[in-house]
Amino acid sequence: MQRPEPPYYAVIFTSRRTEGDHGYAERASRMSALAATQPGYLGETAVRDASGLGITVSYWTDEAAIAGWRRNVEHTESRRRGRAEWYEEYDLRVARVERSYGFEREPEH
Repeated sequence: MQRPEPPYYAVIFTSRRTEGDHGYAERASRMSALAATQPGYLGETAVRDASGLGITVSYWTDEAAIAGWRRNVEHTESRRRGRAEWYEEYDLRVARVERSYGFEREPEH
């Protein structure tokens, strides 16, 4: 996994899904691809468990880039559909990342 060089911003979206897909998987894939084309986008990490709980963290250069993504017309429509169809609940948090480090095991020969 590649980490951006701090400082940068993380948008943390935690959600619980409704029953059924209702076009969610296709739209989620589209939103990931579209976000990657936005100015200031640095990457994302997403997971969802069998109960429907999901966490998506997207990484951005600055708050202006996050605001630009929020204004995107397709993203706005996806948020509307999310509240109407796809989510039981969600929380969104924006954080500035000051430090970042990790570990990666070397492959065994």
